[in-house]
Amino acid sequence: MVIISEIPVQQSVPSEVNIELLSIGNELLSGTIANTNAQWISTQTTKAGGTVKRITTVGDRHREISSTIRDCVHRGPDWLIISGGLGPTYDDKTLQGLSSALGLRLKLDPYAVEMLKKSYARHKQRLVSNDNKLNDIRLKMARIPRGSIPFQNPIGSAPSVFIEVKRGVGTTKTRIFCLPGVPKEMKAVFSRTILPQIKESVGKYYFVESMFETIDVSESMLAPTLARLVDSYPTNDIYLKTHPRGYEMKVSRNRKIRSKPKLNIQVVSKGKDKSRVEARYNTIIDTLKVEINRLGGKMHFTNANRTTPE
Repeated sequence: MVIISEIPVQQSVPSEVNIELLSIGNELLSGTIANTNAQWISTQTTKAGGTVKRITTVGDRHREISSTIRDCVHRGPDWLIISGGLGPTYDDKTLQGLSSALGLRLKLDPYAVEMLKKSYARHKQRLVSNDNKLNDIRLKMARIPRGSIPFQNPIGSAPSVFIEVKRGVGTTKTRIFCLPGVPKEMKAVFSRTILPQIKESVGKYYFVESMFETIDVSESMLAPTLARLVDSYPTNDIYLKTHPRGYEMKVSRNRKIRSKPKLNIQVVSKGKDKSRVEARYNTIIDTLKVEINRLGGKMHFTNANRTTPE
């Protein structure tokens, strides 16, 4: 059997892509595991030009998963990316919740079964075992909502799942992707299958980000300048954020202790026109340097990240 995992790519004029993330797992709510998946997906999405509007976390409960998915679809994001809950154990309930939310029955998908066989063969395990119960447990990962499309997990076992649903009045649709919760598997699927589609939907996009450390200048001292800069550009073109880092303690020659505030400043310029993105970025940096120097502080460059279309 030929494994088919082609996901239809949106054929549309490049535009803003609004995305919601749904993370599933009791371990996330209890604090046992940090939600690094949502952080990583958000970072990759932002640098590609997508906009993450909301991140929601729920536990491994069928009703909560189902109602949360319905709420997400009702809000009408372009994309809903779900991570976690695709495995074979009793508490992996994402696909059951998705099925209930969309009113679609689960079915044993032959392509998903082939993907499972391929995954187990890669790890030199058999899908079919002498223990029929174990076999049924594994096949749980191949039972997906009717009308959905499975696609290969290149590292783990459970196939990922895609489905497109109508939202509101008209022909607009929300694209729903269900990804594994294991970070290494999630990253592999996202990078191979989803990120290229986000870039395709957004179109040409440029992103410049830097982080600077300042000493002896507080947030309140810089607040007027930051507010003026933010008001000077459209909301989606820049992002400025200060991150307090405590105080640096200095002992003077006369043994007096002086504390100097430390502050990190995040500067982001983004958009579809490279020259404008670069010009905005340089103007903001130059303005901050002048103001920090005027206030008697020091500014140190820490890192930069530039993204350009491939």
